[in-house]
Amino acid sequence: MKKILLTNDDGIYSPSLNYLYEKLKDLGEVYVCASDENRSAASHSFTLRKPIKICEIKKNWYSVSGTPTDAVLLFYHAISNKKVDLLIAGINDSPNLGEDILYSGTVACALEGTILGINSFAVSFEKNNKNLEIALDLIYNLAKNILKYGLPKNTFLNINIPHKKIKGIKITRLGKRIYKDMAIPIKKGDDLCYIIDGEMGFVKKRGTDFSAIEKGYISITPLHLDMTNYQVIKKLEKRFKNLIKI
Repeated sequence: MKKILLTNDDGIYSPSLNYLYEKLKDLGEVYVCASDENRSAASHSFTLRKPIKICEIKKNWYSVSGTPTDAVLLFYHAISNKKVDLLIAGINDSPNLGEDILYSGTVACALEGTILGINSFAVSFEKNNKNLEIALDLIYNLAKNILKYGLPKNTFLNINIPHKKIKGIKITRLGKRIYKDMAIPIKKGDDLCYIIDGEMGFVKKRGTDFSAIEKGYISITPLHLDMTNYQVIKKLEKRFKNLIKI
């Protein structure tokens, strides 16, 4: 029987985990393992050389006292005996588009799964989403497809669901996010502290995840573990070759 892991960065009590569990349970043995609280924007951080507690909430449901990446690592090594056929991260309650993926704990779960050799994908909603049933059907059908055919080596998928009426599916590339972050000062007792917050925009460009979502399409972006910029290797070899004398 196929073993499916559901996880996220919104925490073990996120409603989307229940929706996914009920939708996917006929595809195999479904497990849930996630942080014991919301860890949004945890990125790919994990807890090194410190104890992490695992609690079995109910059959096949586990919470961990660490990060989203901790949840994936601990399930794989400590619970599943290194046997997972498919990892699904989400459904995140806000989109992960463009550079958002570098901060997202949800996407980091899929990244960690891929590092461990697990077919993985992450799913996120655009805000104020009313397309839950379509999203669940998509995830179910995609899970069936990947369990049968797998994914290309070292590749995982980042999926975003628009809030408007859905026209179809687009395979996209990452777009360019514009962050308008502000350091907002607040008083906490006698201390001056700051909150990092602000508006976000994006560069409008055809073929990107932003463009697909804006036009009402589900965006599926294939991501790869190799972040090497191959186009500049030759240029940098010439530029930096005389930086040391040997």
